[in-house]
Amino acid sequence: MNLKLLEELCRANGVSGDESRVRALIRQKIEGHYESCTEDALGNLLVFKKGRQTPPRKLLFSAHMDEVGLMVSHITDEGLLRFVKVGGIDDRVLPGRQVAVGYDAIPGVIGAKAIHQLDADERGKAISWEKLTIDLGCTTREEAEALAQPGDPVYFVSDFEELGERRIKGKAIDDRFGCAVMIEMICSDLPWDCWFSFVVQEEVGLRGSTVAGHTLEPDLAVVLESTASGDLPGVSEPKTCCKVGAGVVVPFMDRGTIYNRDLYRYCRQLAADHGIPTQTKTWIAGGNDAAALQKAGSGALVLNLSVASRCLHTPCVIADKQDMEDTRKLAFLLAEHLPVYKENA
Repeated sequence: MNLKLLEELCRANGVSGDESRVRALIRQKIEGHYESCTEDALGNLLVFKKGRQTPPRKLLFSAHMDEVGLMVSHITDEGLLRFVKVGGIDDRVLPGRQVAVGYDAIPGVIGAKAIHQLDADERGKAISWEKLTIDLGCTTREEAEALAQPGDPVYFVSDFEELGERRIKGKAIDDRFGCAVMIEMICSDLPWDCWFSFVVQEEVGLRGSTVAGHTLEPDLAVVLESTASGDLPGVSEPKTCCKVGAGVVVPFMDRGTIYNRDLYRYCRQLAADHGIPTQTKTWIAGGNDAAALQKAGSGALVLNLSVASRCLHTPCVIADKQDMEDTRKLAFLLAEHLPVYKENA
């Protein structure tokens, strides 16, 4: 896995609806390695990569460019910023977080009432995001308005770094990991023609993949993602769902998709035949762009390859380097074998 590329992608800011920097970086990385590259009205990047052969069925790989974050909604008379959440974020991870506001990445801190000021019924409860504000160091509305406006995106600030021998942490691994794998695929010599969709606004309702799916109408689609693991103290089986370091997550079902059984088994057997460890979700949770791509056109067979991640949708997502490498290897194997896959084979 190209960790340098992943780091560069994760450091780019791209809250849902504001993916332009990520999109520009991807364009830069794949320049000269594709047959065509177009951007649709919603902001999806649709790429066609010519392979050594033309497959009998159209194969698509997809990953989303956006990350969870916040958006400025109001500025108080005291110069503090009110905000709304963009994507599924647990209120408990917000207080005290450092953020960057707007296109100039103005530094700020999410603030809340001090603990000694809390009423008895407030103690021990997560503080609602509606009671939080972002402090830019301003003292008046006018001062804050010179730096930020309602509608400005707000990004989490977090270093990308290694944890121990096997793990990495950083913001937006969901789903810059998938984007990184697809960049590597586009820049490689592939056996078959492939389509790639770098989609927008997955975190707010699979909006980009819905449009991309109807544009491309694939026969087969592989969604590269990160997914939440529950392998933490106090979480018992089967609610652990999947485990960091236990291999590629290949689900048979999630909250948005029931995956084709034969294709699901084929994928896991292909991985086993090449020494790639896989696991599945033991708890039906989460969802991804496969739910939209499955329903595109006259319907598509879909697969999801995910990296199990702790602290998903926080500023500090944790993933395993070997899991990422194994997922990358399996994606390349599918690019070779899926175009000639036969149902019930």
